[in-house]
Amino acid sequence: MSTSSHAILAEGLQKRYGEKRALDGFDLAVPQGTVYGLLGPNGAGKTTAVRILASLVRLDGGRAEVAGFDVARDARKVRRRIGFTGQFTAVDEILTGRQNLRMFGRLFHLGSARAAARADELLEQFDLAEAADKGTKEYSGGMRRRLDLAASMILAPKVLFLDEPTTGLDPRGRNEVWTAVRSLVSGGTTVLLTTQYLDEADQLAGRVAVIDHGRVIADDTPAALKRRVGGDQLEVVLEEAVDLPVAVQAITRVASGEPEIDEELRRVAAPVERRVAALTDVARTLQDEGIGVEDIGLRRPTLDEVFLRLTGHKSEEITERTEVPA
Repeated sequence: MSTSSHAILAEGLQKRYGEKRALDGFDLAVPQGTVYGLLGPNGAGKTTAVRILASLVRLDGGRAEVAGFDVARDARKVRRRIGFTGQFTAVDEILTGRQNLRMFGRLFHLGSARAAARADELLEQFDLAEAADKGTKEYSGGMRRRLDLAASMILAPKVLFLDEPTTGLDPRGRNEVWTAVRSLVSGGTTVLLTTQYLDEADQLAGRVAVIDHGRVIADDTPAALKRRVGGDQLEVVLEEAVDLPVAVQAITRVASGEPEIDEELRRVAAPVERRVAALTDVARTLQDEGIGVEDIGLRRPTLDEVFLRLTGHKSEEITERTEVPA
């Protein structure tokens, strides 16, 4: 693995908590200037991996580099080059947005003038300038999360770790955070994203690693992972369950695999190769037979389906304690 082209490298990481193996040969290579998604069931080792890479937890075996520095030997140098945003915002609700960022600037040892200037830059970058002098208790969830992201960017880190950044946000708030993340990456920041929302990884990540039992079991682009599950599916939902046999016959004629039938939902679905031709054929047949259709269309596999196919279960929870090296 070349350190010149990767912002994050991990080889054979090991971490135990008592008898539990949180990581068991974890490997990862994250190219510079990308969003890389890290997915897995609860207890699979996602948070442990991120904490080790952020130099917050000691590894028991293997090696890792972040921004060109070894996380075990050069932890302080790593910390100077990264940002970290956890599941819960770290902003002070008593202060305004501007005051929060100035405070973080001073905590990062910026002078008063530089901290103020950097706060103004970040407020503009994260579209918070108009609300800069309002107390953050008046901010929406999405605004607070954007402010939290801004605080993690005080020193313009090369690598940003986002651990489930949109947990608890409504759709609008999630979209606000997604926009902010895309802006960071366009500026050259590398983002390692853990998330429970698979559509979030689909929206943001150019590449995704699926972790289970402490090791990566799949690593590819979202599109390639979806192809593992199968190609396009033709799906029909009927108005009346009594018409299912005719629909099954029509779909079977154009399908490239066995159809799935859900009598309760009055649904028939099957993989197809000739997408538009198959849809047109089935729609015409059902219309000619006078069969009422509630819905008909083509769809592609989701990352949710990939995730379930690859893992097939929810892992046992592992307590992932934080151990901060000296």
